[in-house]
Amino acid sequence: MPAFLNVETSLSGRRWVGPDDALERRAAGLAQSAELPLPVARILAERGVESDAATKFLDPKLRDLLPDPRGLRDMHKAAARLLHAARAGERVAIFADYDVDGGASAALLLDWLRLQGRSAKLYVPDRIDEGYGPNAPSMAALSADHDLIICVDCGTMSHEALAAASVDVLVLDHHIGAETLPPALAVVNPNRADESGDLGYLCAAGVVFLTLVEANRQAREAGISGMPDLVPMLDLVALATVADVAPLVGVNRAFVRQGLAIMARRGRAGLAALADVARLDSAPGAFHLGYLIGPRINAGGRVGRADLGARCLAATSADEAARLAAQLDGYNGERRAIEAAVREAAMAQAEARASLTPGLAWAAGDGWHPGVVGIVAARLKEATNRPSVVIGVERGIGKGSARSVPGVDLGRAIHRLAAEGWLLKGGGHAMAAGLTVAEDRIEGAMARLDALIAADLAAAPGRSDLRISGLLATEAASLDMFEMLDRAGPYGQAAPAPRFAFADNLIDAITTVGDGQHLRLNIRAAGAPPLEAMAWGAMSGALGPALLAARGRRFHLAGKLELSSWNGRQRLRLRLDDAAPAI
Repeated sequence: MPAFLNVETSLSGRRWVGPDDALERRAAGLAQSAELPLPVARILAERGVESDAATKFLDPKLRDLLPDPRGLRDMHKAAARLLHAARAGERVAIFADYDVDGGASAALLLDWLRLQGRSAKLYVPDRIDEGYGPNAPSMAALSADHDLIICVDCGTMSHEALAAASVDVLVLDHHIGAETLPPALAVVNPNRADESGDLGYLCAAGVVFLTLVEANRQAREAGISGMPDLVPMLDLVALATVADVAPLVGVNRAFVRQGLAIMARRGRAGLAALADVARLDSAPGAFHLGYLIGPRINAGGRVGRADLGARCLAATSADEAARLAAQLDGYNGERRAIEAAVREAAMAQAEARASLTPGLAWAAGDGWHPGVVGIVAARLKEATNRPSVVIGVERGIGKGSARSVPGVDLGRAIHRLAAEGWLLKGGGHAMAAGLTVAEDRIEGAMARLDALIAADLAAAPGRSDLRISGLLATEAASLDMFEMLDRAGPYGQAAPAPRFAFADNLIDAITTVGDGQHLRLNIRAAGAPPLEAMAWGAMSGALGPALLAARGRRFHLAGKLELSSWNGRQRLRLRLDDAAPAI
């Protein structure tokens, strides 16, 4: 297939690839039959949407997309036990993971219980002292003072830890399971080995929400009235879905679309406070959840107090929420400083090892803070466009995080690596995983992981390709067009935002901003008004210096449209991803 606009090698070394002829024909037919702009029709065509389903796709409703919770194994049993605990006033403990998904899952349960006049103990393990997931001492201690323990976003692989509990345990999780389930009363997990996998795209908060839907249904069937309204809780499900990089398909589209609308009302004290410390002056979008609010919630588990994020999300007092959000914001600043040092060293290691493990970017270092290895792995993946692993070593044991690229199921590969004895333990899902490995086994384990993902990489699209959704003229980049494109969202994992190419544009009014790391510029086609563009982080690679040195020249440019808000005013601009000289 020819390169789009004949760009074989862009300023950032990418080959541009546009829609093929078959997709263009489907999009043209859809644009005509559904009366849609061609750029919007292309998105629907890429998603496999037919003309008769276009209206519902553009307006995803929970009532249309919500699956029957009883389709998941153990769901009826788990919901019944949860409902009984709430009605009987039992002592409940919630054991949550320390990331956004775990915090949001815990806050959902805390909300649901609080609205019935009940409370629960929140327990979030310390990342450094306890590590990920349930452990035997904590399970035994919680059992001594509680009647029910609910593990959220963890527990599926915690056989030994759950065996130490002497009370009923519910596991509400989404991580890949083994053939044998842990000793729990119920394990609700769409990624259990005996599940169909049809709902495997849900994050843990999505699983918890379905459990609450089923609990409310059982209450209605039993003639119990006054159960909590679950719709206002969709803000938490949306947050977790985006922050945990869950695919935006199926009911996840409705979760995020409707959750963002609820979030815009600022009814949840914790999310409103987090938006304020992140200096958002407009309603949050999916981008803000993933890159501004999510990292602040995660910061407590990374470098501060592990339970701060969940407590902030569950806060009912504006003053308490503001105090917790300020603490999380401070921890996020510390996290950035630690991350910068680890990232620089990890990038150098990965570059040096590129020929040894060509499909995998990885790095390991003594004393690297375990709270930042996940985010550094994500940065390494973005920089190399390869699955990435970053490992911090302490006293002969390495604890690492892995991040994947589309088409490579890293979670299954990590599970295989653990089953083969390379790891002390490991688990996760397709796009993210964690592992623990003896220091003297790290190099061998990474070489084996590189081999395990080779087949997936071979089948994946070209990793150096930049996908282009189509051409767009600057004069067509209007607020009306943006609103139509926004209806085809939300955008994120497995549903990328459209990236448009703007052909033969003049670059002028270019300047560096943000300590010289980013570029602000105007692009202008002949006879058309200018369009503002931002190239974030461009000066750290080849793109920024090349554009800065070429003021007044004409380029093909590629990027995504976004709304910029300042002092209550909104304007459209381009988030610039790449450029190539227009020869």
